[in-house]
Amino acid sequence: MLTQLSIRDVVLIEKLDLAFPPGLTVLTGETGAGKSILLDSLGLALGERASASLVRAGCEQASVSASFEVAPDHPLHQLFSEQGIVLDDVREPVLLRRVVTTDGRSRAYINDQPVAVSLLRRAATLLVEIQGQHEQMGLADQSTHLDLLDVFGVPGALRTRTAGAYRKWIEATAALAAARAEMENAAREEDWLRQAVDDLSTLAPQEDEETQLAGLRQALQQGERRAEAIAAALADLAPRDRRSPGPASALRNASRALQRLLPAPTDLNPEAVGAAEQEAAQEALNALERAEEALAEAESMLSRLASDAQADPRLLEQTEERLFALRAEARKHGVSVPELPGLLAAFTDRLAALDSGNARIEGLEATVAENRAKFEEVALELTAAREKAARRLEQAVMAELKPLKLERARFIVSLVPLEAEAWNARGKEQASFLIAANPGQPPGPLAKVASGGELSRLMLALKVVLAGRSAIPTLVFDEVDSGVGGATASAIGERLYTVGRSVQVLVVTHSPQVAARGDAHLRISKSVNKGRTETHAAPLDAQARREEIARMLSGDTITPAARAAADSLLKGV
Repeated sequence: MLTQLSIRDVVLIEKLDLAFPPGLTVLTGETGAGKSILLDSLGLALGERASASLVRAGCEQASVSASFEVAPDHPLHQLFSEQGIVLDDVREPVLLRRVVTTDGRSRAYINDQPVAVSLLRRAATLLVEIQGQHEQMGLADQSTHLDLLDVFGVPGALRTRTAGAYRKWIEATAALAAARAEMENAAREEDWLRQAVDDLSTLAPQEDEETQLAGLRQALQQGERRAEAIAAALADLAPRDRRSPGPASALRNASRALQRLLPAPTDLNPEAVGAAEQEAAQEALNALERAEEALAEAESMLSRLASDAQADPRLLEQTEERLFALRAEARKHGVSVPELPGLLAAFTDRLAALDSGNARIEGLEATVAENRAKFEEVALELTAAREKAARRLEQAVMAELKPLKLERARFIVSLVPLEAEAWNARGKEQASFLIAANPGQPPGPLAKVASGGELSRLMLALKVVLAGRSAIPTLVFDEVDSGVGGATASAIGERLYTVGRSVQVLVVTHSPQVAARGDAHLRISKSVNKGRTETHAAPLDAQARREEIARMLSGDTITPAARAAADSLLKGV
């Protein structure tokens, strides 16, 4: 419900902070005191059209804040969740704020978070319903009538079943449309699809094959480079061309040359070579022998390495061909190599769907027909329930119209069948509330046939009938008693009080009978301060309330008789 309204620099209001209790709050004041300004201010906070004319003269901007207490399970929290508005606690107050500048531009906030005005308005429609001379919201909007009828007398379980049946029908219809589109696409590209499946099937890509092939290719390349290095080393140690002397041949030649420095066993003059030279030559020969042995050992080791590191050029060639073929196929289809098996499966499924498409389509068509029949069956039950609820609602509202000086009016709930294309989760019809204000007059839409006061009283009658069944916690009536008095005004007051037991009600009234019914009373007044006119609002205590009701009865001069009449009205509540 609305708990606080703070207004700054709106028309004649400089600063005003009002608290609103539960129940029925009446707002009274002389004509021109500024009651409409107060409602304009509330409307601004609720997302109504902003205007630069609302900004108080001499000020740069006007602002209005409306604070609400909202139940944790109220639909407003679902809206906040959808729109990304975060509340620290669902039990904290919800603050709607609007700022208007002198150029007519406005800004909207929910709990100090900037929002679009459209979102502010959507939130407000879940919190407040206004009806009367000031503005007509809710009842005049035909789109709300079906929900009001359902809330009045249609079982919620039946509506839920209808919505569920509709959802299944729509899902089946969507599946059928998707299957048909898929089949049409597949038919258009059948030749290409079959070729693609043949190519991919021939290639037969495997899971993780690219990684394995790339690893094998790297290992084979490394083996080939290793074998080439060993072969080059062996070629240098033992050239195959006999004309190319190798290290072993050089070592042998060197040994033979040094042998000449040593005396032969048959030499007759062993002293021909000096002992020192012989010793040095012998050491050199020994070194050459060791070198020959090391060279032979190195050649033997390299030969063994060459035998162990046999490169397989054919396997490397086959591996690269396979890897490059996979990558080429992936590029052709615009996917990665690991996606090729999945692509083959998808193409195969599409071909299978094409081959068995007619059977699948027929099955889906049967499912659609079955779900449509189920929806129509439960929707027919819903229509019958609404017809019964409509007659009961008509009777209940008609019973309330006579005391509200609408005894000549006829209230009619019309259920209009929708075209099949317009069927929806709410059923197969749209509800319209119609009224014939006078005998012999054809019924017509509420907003076109009923005057503002009549529409307000009709809304009041509906609210009495629907008391406690709406999620909207605050109702505002602007001069619902316009043009009536006496017993009719008393009846209006009684019904406003009754509705106030289940929801919060704010009513702007000129009727003392209505004012006497209030749980709280605010008086709107106007004064001139330093040459500027200002509008004020203040809650009234019991004595001040008595004086205000007496003023409403007698005018500017309050007489003892008026006070006595006020006492009588207050005691009669």
